[in-house]
Amino acid sequence: MLPFALNHMTTPGLDWRAFADLAAGLGCVGVEYRNDLPGPLFGGEDPATVGAAVKAAGLRFLALAEVKMFNDWSDAKAAEAEALMKVAVAAGAEAISLIPRNDGVATDRAESLSVTTQALREILPMLKAHGLKAMVEPLGFAVCSLRYKDVLVQAIDAVGGVGTCFMVHDTFHHALAGFGPIYPELTGIVHVSGVKDAIYLDDMRDAHRVLVDADDVLGNVAQIRALRAGGYTGPISYEPFSPAVHALADAGPALKASMEFIESGVSA
Repeated sequence: MLPFALNHMTTPGLDWRAFADLAAGLGCVGVEYRNDLPGPLFGGEDPATVGAAVKAAGLRFLALAEVKMFNDWSDAKAAEAEALMKVAVAAGAEAISLIPRNDGVATDRAESLSVTTQALREILPMLKAHGLKAMVEPLGFAVCSLRYKDVLVQAIDAVGGVGTCFMVHDTFHHALAGFGPIYPELTGIVHVSGVKDAIYLDDMRDAHRVLVDADDVLGNVAQIRALRAGGYTGPISYEPFSPAVHALADAGPALKASMEFIESGVSA
């Protein structure tokens, strides 16, 4: 079986424990929790308690999201990153997630490289001090300050970040950015979600992101097949943002069906 995982965005209405139980029941290898869902992180539970429960369920705590606008670097952003890292360590997470600014600033390649390199240069020693990795996610939107994977590769190389800073290959954002080269050796996690509607790529938004099935127009199966052919063996984590998915009373059967679809497609 492929090493599937779940991002808490899949079922944001579940508390952290029910979410871990869902992932374990589906045979997932791990989970990602996030700090941008309603209410306090982990529902106010002690991070160490969460980490112990995740481990007891046979799951890895793959990543704790997120430092938003990480490449808009400042003293305040450094403090924000440090605070998230401390929680991640306490909870036994393997990594933190870094999300670039997505507001129309620093969108050309030179500026994108400059602001991303500056931020990663500051973050790298912090990560090493905490024994953490970073999962850095290019976003395919035209207004994003880190849209293209090759720019992130340059930034990671520039700061000597290989082995600590990894790329998130998000199948939705990869499509929005025009597909392009993939970097299996630098990829730390894959995020999957599908789009069923015939929408122009430039018009696709998070709310269109559903579970992957035969109607998917993003080529999820082909993307995963290519990554694995290139040597990627890491987690494939579900991250649908669609309200229709979030409204499911029990997401388990739909997730299982989607996993079986991807599994059969990738192995075909």
